[in-house]
Amino acid sequence: MGKISFSIMKKIIIYTDGGSRGNPGPSAIGFVFANEHGQVFKRYSQYLGENFTNNEAEYLAVIFALKKFKQLFGKKLAKNSEIEVRCDSELLIRQLKGEYKILDSKIQPLFLELWNLKMDFKKVKFKLIPRERNKEADFLVNEAINTHSKNLFQP
Repeated sequence: MGKISFSIMKKIIIYTDGGSRGNPGPSAIGFVFANEHGQVFKRYSQYLGENFTNNEAEYLAVIFALKKFKQLFGKKLAKNSEIEVRCDSELLIRQLKGEYKILDSKIQPLFLELWNLKMDFKKVKFKLIPRERNKEADFLVNEAINTHSKNLFQP
């Protein structure tokens, strides 16, 4: 596989997932960066804590992913990049497209943060994908929760 040139990337695909066991319960996020040809070049996961719902974790996954992109590649590249966020959360995608209202008071500030964060990019598109096409991000979420849970029970 050849080296990916970040200075000429035009479209970035970001697969995101967030999950909570218990809803609320132990939660984590995972996301994968790929270029327009499907070549994965970065993977991330992070344990969030014990008090998040699935929907909050889904929003946080997208927020963290966009912030991480800016952190890694800079504001200039972000401003010139088209981002396609792909996730399997119908609620998140439909809320971001204006098809569903945001009634949950915990989601409203996350929606606003994400909406404002979009302005730092040339274009951000949100696409709903089936769960089976989001396996890598889902794996990262479960791995982060499992690793954290395992560490809790070790002497």
